[in-house]
Formats: sequence, C-alpha cells, structure tokens
Amino acid sequence: MRLKPPDRALIRREHSLLAMALLGLCAVILVLVSPLGRHAIASIDRCTITGSANTLDLPLPHLAARLAAGGPVTIIAFGSSSTYGTGASGPDKTYPKRLEVILNQRYPTVPIRVLNRGVGGEVASNTLQRIDTDAIADHPDLVIWQVGTNDVLRDIDPAAAEELIRAGIARMKQAGIDVVLMDLQFAPAILQHPRYRDMERDIAAVARAEDVPVIHRFAMMRQWAEAGRMPLSLMLAFDRLHMTDLSYDCLARQVSGSLASAVRRKA
Repeated sequence: MRLKPPDRALIRREHSLLAMALLGLCAVILVLVSPLGRHAIASIDRCTITGSANTLDLPLPHLAARLAAGGPVTIIAFGSSSTYGTGASGPDKTYPKRLEVILNQRYPTVPIRVLNRGVGGEVASNTLQRIDTDAIADHPDLVIWQVGTNDVLRDIDPAAAEELIRAGIARMKQAGIDVVLMDLQFAPAILQHPRYRDMERDIAAVARAEDVPVIHRFAMMRQWAEAGRMPLSLMLAFDRLHMTDLSYDCLARQVSGSLASAVRRKA
C-alpha cells in the first residue's frame, strides 16, 4: 500500500502556527526580562485601599503644628511583635522604618524620625507598664499604639484590655501627645479566636470615647486579601500571623497617607 504524501499546505500552516507561538513566547520573555517589562509587573499596586478603611477621622493637632513649624518631628511606633517587625527580613523592612522613610520623602524639608518601640509577645497590660519610659519620655508628637493582637491570642477579656487602653490614652494625652490606635491584623491565627470581633469593637469604642483615630489594619489587610491584590501567601509570614516585607511596606504607605490627610483636617 502506498502512503499518501503529506499535505504541503497543512505542513505550511502548522509551521506558521509554530512560528507564531515561538514569536509570542519570545515576546513574553522579552517583556519579562526587559527593564520596562519588569517595571510594569512591579508597578502593580498591591497597597491600594478603597473606601474609608485607611481614613483617620480626627485631626492630629500636635503633629500638624510640628510639621507646620518645620519640625523636627518624633513619632513613636508603640506595640508588640508586628511593630517590632517579626516576619520582616531586616530592621529596614519593618513598618516603623518604612514609615520614617516614606514620611521623609513626603515632607523633605522636615526632619522626621519614627522610633520603633515594639516588644514581641506583649499584651496591653505589659505595654501600659512601659508607656512612661518608652513613649512619653521621648516627648513625641505622635504615638501610634498597635494593640490587642496578643490579648486575643491569649484569650484575655477584651473589656479588660479596653480599660487598659483607655488609661494609656489618657496618660499620653495629658503629656500633650497625639495618639492613634492600630487594631488587629487580618490573619488565620487571629480568626480562629472567636473573641477577635469583640476586641475590634472595643478598640473602636474606646477610640470614639477618647476622641482618638484608629488605623484599621484589620480592614485594610482583609481588603488586600479579598480583592486579590495581596494573597495571604504574600501578606503573611510562615506562621500565618505576622506580616511580610511587602505587607509592612503597604501598611507604612497607607499610614503615611492617612497621617498626611489627618494633619490637614481642622480641629
């Protein structure tokens, strides 16, 4: 039996399709390896927040006055391990250090320092004990108090933590310091504790009662995850609790923008 000779038209068509596929692959590779292509990929804004999750709804008069006077400005990041920077690859990748860099870029003529006073594992009662030495003693213009996470992890009554937060806010305000609270992180290790919702509500309640704004970290991180901008694999470290270089940087960027808006708000 004689074999039928191959269809030359079919061969040419297959060769054309193969050539187009190879050209497409080459184009993709060129985009990926070129500086312009890498910039396009890197420019995806994983930090974007929509709505009011990143809004501070109260003014910061002491910080605003110091900025208007040309500084110098001192901000203290006060809290536990996610202030200290657990999960970051180095001290320069923590949210307080990134915040310092970003604020100095935003206000290039004003010297701004952000002091990291985070201590891993602390609950609200521990942090309150060092508020005089690690916060008030430096006469800061602003204290960002990240609080509540370890209280939830250790199943401490949120109402008890609320009273401690209220006492700490009062002491700092008496010293002429602006205060901003930062709530929990959005993470599986937090969500498995049923009282995390109570802690979120109590932080918001004490903030309203004491007229201090809140950085809604939980809402921001949840939005990053649910909107697909930053999956948990990028947002959280191996322990599924602490943040990463990427999420610390995004947090710092959002906090910087929130502070800038708040200082423009009239008292």
